[in-house]
Amino acid sequence: QVQLVESGGGLVQPGVSLRLSCAASGNIFVISDMAWYRQAPGKKRELVARITLGGSTNYLDSVKGRFTISRDNAKKTVHLQMNSLQAEDTAVYYCNARITTVPGISTIDYWGQGTQVTVSS
Repeated sequence: QVQLVESGGGLVQPGVSLRLSCAASGNIFVISDMAWYRQAPGKKRELVARITLGGSTNYLDSVKGRFTISRDNAKKTVHLQMNSLQAEDTAVYYCNARITTVPGISTIDYWGQGTQVTVSS
């Protein structure tokens, strides 16, 4: 069974930084894409940042230059460094990973439980 466990959320003031982490565990053959999504109250879940197995990244326009996604393939972790946080970044942040458990048979998108990030003065 595969699990994604997030950590690092919290309540912060505008302008400060926060780092989210997500660790995958379980019967994992390979993790391809890893990503962070977020969902603000009353809004749809949106992709914040994605990183491929090879390290290619893409970002939501509103976070470019402020957020950085990274991963450690050996540790099966993905991180989101968030700088210059703004009130508009307030949301529940979800870790997502495309994981193959059985080669050629099972590749599924897994989700973490979500971690709240609140940016407020």
